[in-house]
Amino acid sequence: MTTASTAPRHVVVIGAGPGLGAGIARRFGREGATVTLVARTAETLSPIAADLRAAGVAVSTVTADAGDPTAFRAALETVGSPDVVVYNVGLVVSDDLLTADAEHLQHALTVDVVGAVVAAQVFTPAMRAAGAGTLLVTGGGPALYPDPEHASLTLGKAALRNAVAVLHDQLAEDGVHVASVTVVGVIAPGTVLDPDRLADAYWELHAQPRGEWTVDTVVDGR
Repeated sequence: MTTASTAPRHVVVIGAGPGLGAGIARRFGREGATVTLVARTAETLSPIAADLRAAGVAVSTVTADAGDPTAFRAALETVGSPDVVVYNVGLVVSDDLLTADAEHLQHALTVDVVGAVVAAQVFTPAMRAAGAGTLLVTGGGPALYPDPEHASLTLGKAALRNAVAVLHDQLAEDGVHVASVTVVGVIAPGTVLDPDRLADAYWELHAQPRGEWTVDTVVDGR
């Protein structure tokens, strides 16, 4: 149920792909929010935006690459002042700590962690000034269960989990709820990790009453 305190006006979904990102956009769009979709390419954004508009959701799109922090910040600064931001970005590749080169690891951490921090730096000042706002991120199972075959993602999701904990403590007193949804397993329609089912977890975190805010929801699909 949407109340006056939870009804979102403007939601930004960063990492708006056809799976979970689209599911999150649909979930918040059903609550009457205007949605801004952010992804690296217009080709990714166009079909998702078309589907949302067909469902009556007001949508805008922005192309931005979290792997380029300077350009990423500049792109986000054109978006305005949303009351909900979701950082749904991760570099999912097979790699090994003993063989991955430094440039690859640096790029992965930029995408997995630094981009989320940049989003917080861009959007939370206005939320703090307003005394309300929600910043959610998509965490991952490797933060809880390290995976040597996805080494950079393990490092990134562990660091992201701690970044969320720090931001949660820093911003809660100012009325800004920072939290994560930790997805353990492979996202797939018709499973526990169905994108639309997962999207409900993001909505539930946003809708938590102040004073009852939690920092993480784990959805385990193993």
